[in-house]
Amino acid sequence: MNDPKPRLGGTSGYEIRTQGRISDRWSHWFEGMTLVHEDDGTTLIRCPDLDQAALHGFLARVRDLGLPLISVTPMSSSEPTPGSSQGSPR
Repeated sequence: MNDPKPRLGGTSGYEIRTQGRISDRWSHWFEGMTLVHEDDGTTLIRCPDLDQAALHGFLARVRDLGLPLISVTPMSSSEPTPGSSQGSPR
């Protein structure tokens, strides 16, 4: 039977989209993650190897910074990790 509920190990991390651009002064809060500044004024934070427990802690950081949360999307293990499209923190 196919179980529709996501499992803890079912992702290879998460992509978190926030409104606005994250400045360099906060980059130490996002160590090991990739920040991509999109043309629409949002920031996409790629968090590889982040499990659900760590996700909750990370979302608390996003809240503490006052960043408006737009979306949280699990990344499947089959999704390629972007190499050349990585943005630098702003």
